Amino acid sequence: MFPPTSRYAQTETAQLTTAAGRQVVYLRRRFLPKTMPPTQAEHKVVEGDRIDNITAQYLGDPEQFWRVCDANRAMHPDEMTAEIGRTLDIPLILGG
Repeated sequence: MFPPTSRYAQTETAQLTTAAGRQVVYLRRRFLPKTMPPTQAEHKVVEGDRIDNITAQYLGDPEQFWRVCDANRAMHPDEMTAEIGRTLDIPLILGG
C-alpha cells in the first residue's frame, strides 16, 4: 500500500462496516516509536532553516522529514525549526 520509506509502511489497516453495509478500509493510528534509532549527527537550527532542507542535507531525501520528527519526539514538523538555536537529533537510518 505504501512504499517502504513511508512513515505509514508498517501501519496496520483495519476495516469498518457502515450501517449501510459498505466496507471502509482505513489506517490504524500511528504512534511515535517507543525506541529511537541511534543518532548520526546533531543540527543546530538557524534562521531560515526548514525541516525538508535539513532532512535532504543529512538523509539525502527531503520526504524523510518524519524520521527527524520521530527522533525528536515531535508531532508537527513545523515545531522542529520554530526555535532558533534548538538542537535536533538526526537519526541514523539502519537498513536503508
